[in-house]
Order: sequence, then structure tokens, then C-alpha cells
Amino acid sequence: MTTAGAAFYDTVPISHEFLNLTEPSRFTPVPDNWIVGVADIVDSTGEIARGRYKTVNMVGAAVISAMINALGGQVFPYVFGGDGAAFAISGADADKARLALSALRSWAASEFSISLRAALVPVSDIRASNRDLRVARYAPSSGVDYAMFTGGGLAWAEAQMKAGEYLVQPADPDAQPDLTGLSCRWSNSPARHGQIVSLVIQPTTNATEQDFADLAQSVLSASEALDRAGHPVPANGPPINWPPPGLTLDAHVSREGRNLTLQKAKLLIQNLLIWLLFKSGKRLGNFEPEHYKHMVSRNADYRKFDDGLKMTLDCDQTTLSHITQTLNDAQSRGKVRFGLHTQQEAMMTCFVPSATRDDHVHFVDGASGGYARAAAAMRA
Repeated sequence: MTTAGAAFYDTVPISHEFLNLTEPSRFTPVPDNWIVGVADIVDSTGEIARGRYKTVNMVGAAVISAMINALGGQVFPYVFGGDGAAFAISGADADKARLALSALRSWAASEFSISLRAALVPVSDIRASNRDLRVARYAPSSGVDYAMFTGGGLAWAEAQMKAGEYLVQPADPDAQPDLTGLSCRWSNSPARHGQIVSLVIQPTTNATEQDFADLAQSVLSASEALDRAGHPVPANGPPINWPPPGLTLDAHVSREGRNLTLQKAKLLIQNLLIWLLFKSGKRLGNFEPEHYKHMVSRNADYRKFDDGLKMTLDCDQTTLSHITQTLNDAQSRGKVRFGLHTQQEAMMTCFVPSATRDDHVHFVDGASGGYARAAAAMRA
């Protein structure tokens, strides 16, 4: 990696302890000449109310998939938000990002009748608005690391997008983003210790960075007492069934203009072979099913700092009550806004460059609205 963007991001230290990220000093300022990309689904709450949970997550994850492919695998910071995503890139890559986001807007409309909005916002404009954008890296395993953001810059960029500023216009209706590697063949993971809780916490303007750091430390310490810190995906990976529940979605993502019915038939056969391979547990070439399943769980992105704190936890009622009381106290003091949504399952959307490497990424959300419904509860 020799680009200016990769050169900066390579200098950002990687933390292997999530709790360390409550410390503001762990975050590094993003360069002024960088660009922030934000995208989300218009009326995602309505789409979820119509039962389109997996579709919403798939379109949100497609933003990251399209950007990874557009940048040729170059490492850059991004974060998945359930009904959308955000990322930061060097200004030199702005044209690539604009083309990818433009194609995504058209693709989401033509494939799913979903309105995806997107914007590209200069970091210099974020700082001119008295916000900041700082980034950290967290590695849940040796295979991947995820970006964490703070400073209020992403929230400001998203607000500008919703106000109609900095928008990326959709491409022609037949535009196709490169979504190679994006899939959702895993079944949902049922709660094992109570409920799957999707939690969104944001600091208010009355909260100092240290105020929010202390609160995040309290919430995370409570969740650390849960089995595997509340990880909603079993240690040996989520369930896999045949036919896979996301078959039609996978066909929409991968057909690239091909007949949808034929693409579904092709994927049905492919997934049968994959299911048999996982059932047998036998190694095939460099692919080891048992190792892969364990890495899926280890690589899962179930908690993140995204101008606040977001988590999807397998949580018992006692711990949930403790966390809720902590947040209610902070909210009564005007320090945070928060929303939560409970459900019985967690779901996952995946980006897999290669099944024989450990750098596959897995975005976790609640299976009946998750982060989008938690954010709606926070707004309410």
C-alpha cells in the first residue's frame, strides 16, 4: 500500500483491548485533506416495519463492500451502522468514492426499491464547523481490525446529508457497483442468555469527552461481565442451514444483470455444497470449515465507537437493567441520549474477500430492527 491514504491509516495504532478505546487519547486526528463518506436508507424504520430487516442491513453493508472493491482492497477506516455506513478516505480517492456511491444509489433503487442517500464531506469543513474527526483501530482477532470514530464529525456529516448538502447524485438506472464478496448466507443467532439488545448511545453537547469516556467505561464494564462480553454470535460460528435464508438477497447482490431466477438456482447449488462441507467438517484444499466458523465469530463487529457507542449484546435481564439505569441517570443529567431495542436473534452480513484467509469481516445487528430501531427510540 503506497497511497497517501494508506500511509496515514497505517500509522494509527491498533488496540487489542476494546475497553482501552474509552480513552480519548487513543484516537488520532484524520488529515484535513481527507473526505468523509456517509450513506443511509431513507425511512429505514418504515422498511424494517415492513419486515425488510435483512435487506436494510445488506444495503447498508453494500456501501462498505463497494468502497473496499473501488479502492482495490486498500485499507481505510469505515463503520457499519445497520441502515447505512460511513468511511473516511484520502481526498485523492474522492472520484472513486463518488462513482461507487452514485452506482450504489441507483442499484438500491432498481434492485430493492430502496432510497439510499449518500454524501461526501471534506474533513476541513467538519473542523470549520467546530467538530472533529478522529479515528482508532480495534482488532478483535489477528485477521481483521475495525475503525472507531469520535469527535462528532460523522454525526455532523450525516446531518448535513439529511439536510440535502454534499449529496452524491445517483448514476444511470443500470449502473452496477462492484459488490464482490458481499453475502449473508448465515442463519440468525438466537439469544442464549436472555435477549439480543441493540444499544445506541450518543453524547450531548453538555458532555465533555471525559464525561462520555467515563460513562462508556461503566457501560462496557457491565457488559464485560456477560458471557464472552455479551458476544451475540456463538464461539463456533452462527447456525448455517440449507437453503440459506438470504438466498434471494444474495442473488440480487451477485447477479450483475443476469437473470435473477437462474442466479438463485446457481446459488442454491453452491450453498448446498458449502452446507455439506460445513456439516462434514472436512478440509477442502486450504479451506478448513471449523477454523473458518471460529474466525467468523472472532471477527464479528458487535460493538463500536461511532461518534458514540453502539453494541449488539446477548444480555440477561439483570445486566440490561443495570445498564439502562446507568444510562437513565446520565440522560437525566443531560450527558447522553440513548435508545435500545430488544429482540430474540442477531443477524450478520458478511464481506469475504477469500474464504481461505482470516480477513473476512462480519457486521452484526439485531434481527428485527436492531440499531435502526434503537436510533428511532432515541429520537422519540
